[in-house]
Amino acid sequence: MSVKNYKYYDLVMAAFAVVLVCSNLIGPGKLSYFSIFGYQFEYGVGNLFFPFSYVFGDILTEVYGYKRTRKVIWVGFSACAFSAVMSFFVVKTPSIPVDTYQTNLQSALEMVFGNTARVILASLLAFWMGEFANSYVMAKMKIWTKGKLLWSRTIGSTFVGQTVDSFIFYPLAFWGLWETSSLLSAVVLAIVFKVMIEILLTPITYVMVNKLKEYEREDYYDYDTNFTPFSLET
Repeated sequence: MSVKNYKYYDLVMAAFAVVLVCSNLIGPGKLSYFSIFGYQFEYGVGNLFFPFSYVFGDILTEVYGYKRTRKVIWVGFSACAFSAVMSFFVVKTPSIPVDTYQTNLQSALEMVFGNTARVILASLLAFWMGEFANSYVMAKMKIWTKGKLLWSRTIGSTFVGQTVDSFIFYPLAFWGLWETSSLLSAVVLAIVFKVMIEILLTPITYVMVNKLKEYEREDYYDYDTNFTPFSLET
């Protein structure tokens, strides 16, 4: 059986992995805020970019199917795991004590990349389960809607994926450290915020999906797919 070659599949996979690594490494170190009707809401800056991973996940599942997206999710998971391990060793490796620059650099690295093992594990597990939930719902809804109403699939799958992600990450990472009310507020705000970004990016998703379907001559339906996440078969 011949394997079909795609021109842009690897590029979308690379973009997916880059977004994940950057949003997990660069964004979480900074908190920002916005105000609505006098109320101030805080958020991690990484939340501005992490939803792009779900956009890429939607595009991959819509065009190439769940099986090929499953491989991409594992690539992204491996990239995030490696970046976490590398960050740990970079932070823990002793710097030259008599060098002022190195001393200041060490402090900065510890502040930005010195996440606890609890936060790292929570992030990896939440991403893994959230992305697979997103792809599964996307693939199933494509069959149910007979390939129509793309917007309902992208928004619906993102809502499910982000809900799974947020309800796993925040309790595992911060239960017992944050007040329960603050924890629930962070979960709800994260879901709403990320789904809103998905909605705003829907026109771009339509363009990318239509172009990829045209260029790749592919519009995959997962009728006979084994949806286990523990496989790299495509």
